Amino acid sequence: MDQTDIDESETFDPIEGPVLDAPLAAEAIEVPRLARHEITLDDGHRVGVTVAGKGVPLVVVHGFSVEGFLYAQSLSRLVKMGFRVIAIDTAGHGATQGLPLSGQSLNDYADLLGRVIDELGIDRFVVAGHSMGGQLITRMAATRPERVIGVVLIDAIVGDTWDLMVQLFRVAPPLLGVLSGLLLVDSLTVMPTFSDPVQATKLFRLLVPTVAGHMVQPWRLLGPMWTILRSRSSRYALDALLENDVPVFVLHGSRDLGVPHRTARDTARRTEGVLVTIEGGGHSWILRDPETLPAVIAELLAAELGESIRISLRSAGLDQEFPTLEDVERVCYQPDARIFSLSPSGRSSKVVGRHRKPKYSWHTDR
Repeated sequence: MDQTDIDESETFDPIEGPVLDAPLAAEAIEVPRLARHEITLDDGHRVGVTVAGKGVPLVVVHGFSVEGFLYAQSLSRLVKMGFRVIAIDTAGHGATQGLPLSGQSLNDYADLLGRVIDELGIDRFVVAGHSMGGQLITRMAATRPERVIGVVLIDAIVGDTWDLMVQLFRVAPPLLGVLSGLLLVDSLTVMPTFSDPVQATKLFRLLVPTVAGHMVQPWRLLGPMWTILRSRSSRYALDALLENDVPVFVLHGSRDLGVPHRTARDTARRTEGVLVTIEGGGHSWILRDPETLPAVIAELLAAELGESIRISLRSAGLDQEFPTLEDVERVCYQPDARIFSLSPSGRSSKVVGRHRKPKYSWHTDR
């Protein structure tokens, strides 16, 4: 597929985030464009990926019924923080082919993500997952702990409370209808039609291809839905992250109706991770406001996440005080990594009024 390019500085500190109290940009500023691709793995499985930037690999996995490109607004803001963002469509979503009938466990979905990362030539990476994506990256990271710099769980369906909910769905299927209703209510509030018409228009344009795809092939979602309902407890994967000292950052909306905030507390406690509560945020606050996630990540870069990146880079032999992007990429990727041929470089677009303050506030429990 065609790709567009972005402009990157030759040297860039991959650790420090932007200044949080910097004035808003009123003039036109450079905005990176994300490149979408469909790649084929060695076993013939087709996978959709969205890529932009240079630096520390940040693998992003979407939630149920959506696709990676839907998070484009937040992802493009993370590029200038020293990340190469790689959004992967999970099996049966976006441009990714579904799994065969023999592969109907969440571990199979997570294994596919791991194979994509291997195919792209990524050796060390930060991984973030929203909702169902959080469950998948937890399982994937548990099998590759030595390569994972940090795990960012965004309103993820993991934790003791969620595991109990899944058991209740099995014995009382009508409760699943209740959950679906709660998530429907949550989804209706994602589009800020009246409070921010401009953002609502942008989000609507991103949603159109996803909704159109579901209308053409609605059965694609049955496999992932059934797999979630029959999934094994997430505690084993979470325990594996703790046992292997993988840093975990749990971001969760305080008003998530479908996945209660309590499950985030369970996850942070079990992994001894950092809990960031997004005040007033629903299940999909990351889509409603594209500024909040980058701002939270910037804060974490100045603290635990930044330290995790420094430790990982130093353990790989990178000891420069101010490494360039090329230095970082030398230890995070294989020399002939396929991801290099997929990443755009050179061009960007100009947008007026791009940066503004996050709509949500948050507090962090350590």
